[in-house]
Amino acid sequence: MTQDEKPFSRVMAVTTLAMLAFAGNSLLNRVALLETDIDAATFTTIRLVSGSAVLWLISIHRSSAQPAEGNWLSALALFVYAAGFSFAYISLSAATGALLLFAAVQTTMLGYGLWQGERLTAVQWLGFGFAISGLLGLLLPGLSAPPLVGSVLMLAAGVAWGIYSIRGKTAGDPVLATTGNFLRAVPFTLVLSVIMLGRLSPDWSGVGYAVLSGAIASGLGYVMWYSVLPALQATTAATVQLSVPVIAAIGGVLFLGESISLRLFLASIAILGGIALVLSKKG
Repeated sequence: MTQDEKPFSRVMAVTTLAMLAFAGNSLLNRVALLETDIDAATFTTIRLVSGSAVLWLISIHRSSAQPAEGNWLSALALFVYAAGFSFAYISLSAATGALLLFAAVQTTMLGYGLWQGERLTAVQWLGFGFAISGLLGLLLPGLSAPPLVGSVLMLAAGVAWGIYSIRGKTAGDPVLATTGNFLRAVPFTLVLSVIMLGRLSPDWSGVGYAVLSGAIASGLGYVMWYSVLPALQATTAATVQLSVPVIAAIGGVLFLGESISLRLFLASIAILGGIALVLSKKG
């Protein structure tokens, strides 16, 4: 049975699990930095190392005759994403961080498409305008504005992930490419840990959250996503990711006691609704 012939219920179930895993990264990172003593550099390193280990084992099981793929530039983008993500969650809530990340990823990929000659319809430009307005409204100074440094770091992480995703479109086997990129990202994160040596603060609970983030939410999450991606239309695949910030927001309220401000709520509607309009005409 090919990927495209998989039962619809199985595709939807695996897709749902993948989206939960992606949102779980935000929750695990935030709770680790909020409730344990682990530092962001150590969290990043353990996340990438544990993710590399799981992906390597899966790659060996799936195709023992083929080496891991990937390249150093994609690995650098992966590292910048993971590091910016972790350091941003020192100050951002799970919901705000996920929203900023998602907005930056989609804007980066949309910008690349425009640079490559893609054209938007009037409805898509309207959606793009809504999304940018929502992002600016969220970041404008005010009592309920998210911390500037954390916001910039998360936006940088989103741009890096957008670049990683763009480069991944031309990769061969996505699991082998992801494995190779994770393995290549480990030296970068080890250098970061050495640079931050004076501020390292390992914590067993925090280490556990980092392992879950790397091995389960990242490693297994990516494998699940890539396993169903061929069975989804491009528009569906892009649109379903709109659920990630929503899931992260709900998880933040239920498990971390976070609140959703009116500014964040309105910005979420503008950003996610605007992006949905852009994606509605893309196939």
